[in-house]
Amino acid sequence: MQGLAAEIRAEDITAFLILQGGLLVADWGDSARKVNVASVRKSLLSALYGIPVAAGRIRLTSTLAELGIDDLPPGLTPLEQRATVRDLLMARSGIYHPAASETADMRRKRPPRGSHAPGSFWYYNNWDFNALGTIYRQATGEDIFESFARRIAGPIGMEDFSSVDGHYVTEAASQHPAYRFDLSARDLARFGQLVLEGGRWQGRPLIPADWLRESTRPYSRTDHDDLGYGYLWWTLDADRFGPDAVMASGYGGQKLAILPAKQLVVVQLIEKRDGPHRDRTKIFLDRLARILAAAP
Repeated sequence: MQGLAAEIRAEDITAFLILQGGLLVADWGDSARKVNVASVRKSLLSALYGIPVAAGRIRLTSTLAELGIDDLPPGLTPLEQRATVRDLLMARSGIYHPAASETADMRRKRPPRGSHAPGSFWYYNNWDFNALGTIYRQATGEDIFESFARRIAGPIGMEDFSSVDGHYVTEAASQHPAYRFDLSARDLARFGQLVLEGGRWQGRPLIPADWLRESTRPYSRTDHDDLGYGYLWWTLDADRFGPDAVMASGYGGQKLAILPAKQLVVVQLIEKRDGPHRDRTKIFLDRLARILAAAP
């Protein structure tokens, strides 16, 4: 682990944590510092979704037309409104409308409107992810951040998060806001441990285990290394990381990895996002493979 510590210091990583079997085995940096976790937010929402889905308040087969979901002009076409909640969770809506919090790379890769039918093509699509936030608020009557605080953060004893650490990000092109989360590494590690334990915390069920199994399966091949995609989770190569390994990933090096093969939860947060190591996914996965190999 000495070499790993030197790497982390050299890369100006804000915090890096390793849990095994629920116990802290390594902690570098400031694990209490809250950082914008960027697209990790999507996996947090995925976990929340399991609760109203199990209660029958959200049906994965509901279409956007049935839910009354549209957007600013140019609005959704009849074909696009045939997309289901499940299509959005898989990033397969076929809706290529401008969206809040898109990166330049997302805009560059966005297919033309109408080029793919709903369900037929995977594209990492902020429109899908943001519209899912709107659907959650509409179906539950709950604010996303207050819901996360009450249903997940509070019960698992997050030390730093409160609902005021969430912010909606709006842009003129779309009526569906992004939902920004600021989290500390130690709080994100607790969330990872909850997922590793099948949605139970100290014996109390918080997220349905069936939902976690369903949402962390790979439904699509992606254009990112050997990563697959579930319901707002990246899935990792089983040959390299063991069965059922998943990752939440955000711009600039924000990572949460869950490796059931050795009961590992690994968190990396980086407040400074620019510079030569801005895209750190391959670096993180190589580091993660070394951690897995070294773990007893």
